[in-house]
Amino acid sequence: MDDFYIMAYDQNAACAICKKFEEMFDKRTNKKKHLCVDHDHKTGKVRGLLCHSCNLGLGKFKDNISSLKTAITYLSKGSSNV
Repeated sequence: MDDFYIMAYDQNAACAICKKFEEMFDKRTNKKKHLCVDHDHKTGKVRGLLCHSCNLGLGKFKDNISSLKTAITYLSKGSSNV
C-alpha cells in the first residue's frame, strides 16, 4: 500500500490521464473510490493511477494503441476543441 501512496503523491493525487481527482462514489458504501492501479495486462507492470472512468475507457479499448489513435482521429474530425 505504500507504493500506492507514493504514486498518488507523484501524481498530485490525480488521474494520470485526465488529471482530475477521483469523483466516483461506491453506491453500496457511499464512500469515494480510490484511484485505480493501472497495469499493462501483458507484462503486469504498473503504469500509474487512473480514475475509474479513464481506467474503464482503456479497458474497453483493451489497451490497443492503434484503436485509441483511430478514436482520437475520429474525435478530432468533429471537434472544435483541438
